[in-house]
Amino acid sequence: MSNSLFSKEMQDQLKELKGQLSKGRDTVSPDGENGKPTEPVSLLTQKQVKKTVKQMDSEHIDDDKVLFMQAMNGVNQLDDKNVRSPANTAKAKKPDAATLSKRAAAQGGEASDLGAGLSDMQALLNPVAGEAYLSYKNPTLQNKIFTQLKQGKLRWYDAVDIHGCTIEEARIAMTQLLSQAKKNNETSVKIVHGKGSEAILKTCVNGWLRQLPEVLAFCSAPPKDGGNGAVLVLLKKSKTDGE
Repeated sequence: MSNSLFSKEMQDQLKELKGQLSKGRDTVSPDGENGKPTEPVSLLTQKQVKKTVKQMDSEHIDDDKVLFMQAMNGVNQLDDKNVRSPANTAKAKKPDAATLSKRAAAQGGEASDLGAGLSDMQALLNPVAGEAYLSYKNPTLQNKIFTQLKQGKLRWYDAVDIHGCTIEEARIAMTQLLSQAKKNNETSVKIVHGKGSEAILKTCVNGWLRQLPEVLAFCSAPPKDGGNGAVLVLLKKSKTDGE
């Protein structure tokens, strides 16, 4: 079996190309064949060829392949637009607060119902500091489960970042996230509210979550999940038809 990297046909073509290139291209007249001007061949120097061969470090590099490398110098590969490059494929991102707000406005229904009874004023009357640790537990929840939530041992399924939102946008985004979790029977989510000098959004999230009967508990996240700039929320399980 031949060690050549090219087929017999390709080798013959390379030899033919070698003969043509040794004569050089016709640079006399732009009115030659097809009326198109030609340019002299720009070949790699011997030093460049040796450097390339050394980088390839292959016993299969022979004169024909060196000639092929010279002939292909300066030729760029065309992109195939029908193939998606994994390196350039954008990673799927979780919907941001603006997206959730628009989705809630379009869908209405459960998300609107969930946030209908929330009082912004009640939340703002109990301000919290930016570095404060948030903690809330419904009396019916077992202490063991609440401890697991605080330790970050309960997997959260979805999250939303409400940084830079208005109070209205943040409330809609939060209720839409909780509504989606309820619909998908997910029991734990994360809300990234940030800290800030006045911690307005953190204060609102703290107050809103306490008003929702669907919320069993919430607490500031462990450092790896955002620390005091985020909360992990534990929700009641959705009842199935058989329950």
